[in-house]
Amino acid sequence: MDNTADLRVLLASEYPLILAETKDEQRFLSIVRRVAAELDIPVWTWSSTRGLAKDGFDPQYRTADPRRALDWVATLTIPGVFVFADAHTALNDPVVVRHAKEIAQGAKKGQTLVLTGPSRKVPAELQGLAVPWALKPPSEDELERLVRRTMFDLSGRGLPVELNDGEVTALAATLRGLSISDAERLIQRAAFETGGLDGTDLAGVRAAKAELLNVDGVLELVEAEVGSLDQIGGLDGIKEWLQRRQSALATGGAGLDPLRGILLTGIPGCGKSLVAKTLARTWEQPLVLLDPARLYGSYIGESEQRLATALSTVDAMAPVVLWIDEIEKGFASGGRADGGVSERLLGSFLRWMQDRSDDVFLVATANDVTSLPPELLRKGRFDELFFIDLPDAVARRDIFAIQLTKREHDPAGFDLTSLAEASRGYSGAEIEAAVVGALYRALAGGKELSTEEIVVELGSTVPLSISRAEDVAALREWGQQRAIAA
Repeated sequence: MDNTADLRVLLASEYPLILAETKDEQRFLSIVRRVAAELDIPVWTWSSTRGLAKDGFDPQYRTADPRRALDWVATLTIPGVFVFADAHTALNDPVVVRHAKEIAQGAKKGQTLVLTGPSRKVPAELQGLAVPWALKPPSEDELERLVRRTMFDLSGRGLPVELNDGEVTALAATLRGLSISDAERLIQRAAFETGGLDGTDLAGVRAAKAELLNVDGVLELVEAEVGSLDQIGGLDGIKEWLQRRQSALATGGAGLDPLRGILLTGIPGCGKSLVAKTLARTWEQPLVLLDPARLYGSYIGESEQRLATALSTVDAMAPVVLWIDEIEKGFASGGRADGGVSERLLGSFLRWMQDRSDDVFLVATANDVTSLPPELLRKGRFDELFFIDLPDAVARRDIFAIQLTKREHDPAGFDLTSLAEASRGYSGAEIEAAVVGALYRALAGGKELSTEEIVVELGSTVPLSISRAEDVAALREWGQQRAIAA
């Protein structure tokens, strides 16, 4: 049910008290007035600066004080919708709370008191009497109408606007989760920054949206350097899994659940983070990084609030790929040594995983998966759990070729088979570091990069598979028994 239909049911059912969560006051009032007009009910609005006023009339004398405004409402016997804007501050006054309760209990036919604010939390005194309600974000149809209206306005100002129908739809989808006013400001900002509006502005609007929504720094919009999953060496298991499921969903087969997410664990430096980055780029969706270490605050309830805000922001940004790097840092099994904060965070996160938007695909990475609680790993939380092992010879050849190409060297000029053999037991990150080190070595010696230089650099490096042999062996054993090979 959309906002208009939802409010129509509440007002027509004559609920006496509604606590409305809204961050877009003008849009909310527009909906209230439209519904009230359909039901032939007058609308009164109150603010702490103007006082209480019936639409089309001057405010009542000395009603800026919420107590006096409620006194006035209590005297009325005619139907009406009484909207008190930003009433959450007034609800700190026990007299106001009591007065609102008495008005609701004695409401005349057709009277509804609506208290708005940034939260729909119901005070204990009003439990069972007040109906909590939240203004849903604009639909894509609303946003598309806004985009076209703003395009017309920008053209009228002399700015070049070149968006085809597909780009208009894509821009509207990018703005999902924002208020109408915020969405309009982002479009205008992009147009004035670039001197016009066209398809190339989508990335800028997406980044500006992430900046606007991410008020506490927990989230970060990540731009991937690698173009697609095909440009990653190895990991054929993940590539095939994703391609098979994406193809099946594209056919619209009956009974298929939307993709929820994957958990990646394995040897450090073998491509877990790279998968998240390239997956988002392949699907042409924004990638948002949530760093669990940033969740924890020093005040009671601060960590839980940060997580709730971050997850709400992610839902608002959908469709999106959410990347939680080293998930064990935020949701490890830590008992109650931290006062139960980690347990509460885990509970909130599990509820979100169950109820989140279908358009949020979760990619979680873990270096120490054994520290994660079993309730996070059970079947159904993630679509699949993948173990990323050290690359085999074929994957190492591919990684060398990719790294050489990336640095403007033709792989055909190198003995990739010898390099793959010399790098046995090396991770992808260690191979990249060897190529970079060899390039510095060659340039410093006034020589061209060669196979020999890279082999020398490999020989001067002790890979993790040797320096942490016991840990790597333990990870491999765990992965072989409990995860799918990537």
